[in-house]
Amino acid sequence: MKVAIVNDSPLATEALRRVVRAVPGAEVAWTAADGVEAVDLAAADRPDALLMDLIMPRMDGVEATRLIMRSSPCPILVVTATVSGNMDRVYEAMGHGALDAVNTPALGPGGVVNGGEDLVRKLSQLAQLSGRSAIESRSPRLPSQGPTGAPRIGTPIDDLPPMVVIGASTGGPKALAEVLELLPADWLASVVVIQHIDASFAPGLTKWLAGHARLPIRLIGEGDRPVPGTVLVSGTDDHVVLDDLGRLSITPEPVSQPYRPSVDVFFESLAARRVRPGVAVVLTGMGRDGARGLLALRELGWHTIAQDRETCTVWGMPRAAAELGAAIEILPPPRIGPSVIAAIDALAHHR
Repeated sequence: MKVAIVNDSPLATEALRRVVRAVPGAEVAWTAADGVEAVDLAAADRPDALLMDLIMPRMDGVEATRLIMRSSPCPILVVTATVSGNMDRVYEAMGHGALDAVNTPALGPGGVVNGGEDLVRKLSQLAQLSGRSAIESRSPRLPSQGPTGAPRIGTPIDDLPPMVVIGASTGGPKALAEVLELLPADWLASVVVIQHIDASFAPGLTKWLAGHARLPIRLIGEGDRPVPGTVLVSGTDDHVVLDDLGRLSITPEPVSQPYRPSVDVFFESLAARRVRPGVAVVLTGMGRDGARGLLALRELGWHTIAQDRETCTVWGMPRAAAELGAAIEILPPPRIGPSVIAAIDALAHHR
């Protein structure tokens, strides 16, 4: 895995270089001292992962993330002196496609790197995801099978409110905000969001989204039921599923699924419980997570939507959904909100 380092501090760059060397199979592709240099180097030699500082001369990490994800998309981890102290910039960078954020490790006396464990773990996960994606692309699962290959059978659940379920990954926060801000405050549907994000950032994401939506937003808790007029957001590094009693449950299974929380796992749990049809949406993101689950819901009568290529930070997950024939509509976020409202109204009239 080729890793690029963008940081204006020579000491921080050296600490990051040593962290990269500690990850099996990883090597430093190149280093850049500011955002302008990073944009040029990423276009010439796209890395498998990029460690992006936030505050730099000439061009900061937020703008560099936006430009790189538009012209040379690749997995970007924000590495900044203090994540908590730069929280607004962190979420702004995530809105443009950064995957996650960690504090910059420090180079101590004798060349010992302190505080690099979290970054090593995240780079190892990226390496794993890269390998799994390649395997999955060679061996797509049949649409008629769930995540474990089991047939979709279960007891129908018909006492839940109308449901809108949304899956998102890279660039998801910005797209989510654009969709949620269009939903009315007096709406009676329940919205459940599965966003690929480290659990430690989920509370901050929920708070940030609440500033863009008229519906109340909170994190999913173990045993929650979908609530009318409320947006529930995943906040776990495990998976979210709907159980036999119509409750949202958090589970590590399937452990083989590299995307956590997985959109496919949640969507397929809805299909297995035969929840009455609602609306399912797959937004921007790398990989193929969500495509198979979206198809399963479409086959059961759900109205399904994928974000369009032009507005995606990364047209990976929506593209996979489109290629599977899982999406009834392919739309930009400003049109997804109205379509969701219309589809929920239409489904209600057919019941």
